[in-house]
Amino acid sequence: MNDTSPDVAAQIDVLMAARSGSDRVRMACEMFEMARALAITAIRSADPGISDVALRVKLFERFYWDDFPPADRDRIVANLR
Repeated sequence: MNDTSPDVAAQIDVLMAARSGSDRVRMACEMFEMARALAITAIRSADPGISDVALRVKLFERFYWDDFPPADRDRIVANLR
C-alpha cells in the first residue's frame, strides 16, 4: 500500500538523501527493532504463555516465511527449535 502523494514522497527522498549513510542505517535498525517489538507484543498477547523457542519460530514465520522455499523453511524452523 502506498498512500503518500508523489510530491511528499519526493520531499522525503530529498530529506533522506541529505542524511549520512550511518544515520540511514541507524534509522533502519531502529525501525526494524520497533517492528520486532510490536510483533513480539502481538504474539505474546495472542499466546501469553508462549515459550522463547516458540516465539522465535513465530517471529521467523512473521518476518521471513515467504522468503524461503518450503524445504528451507522446515530446516530453519527445525534449527530454531
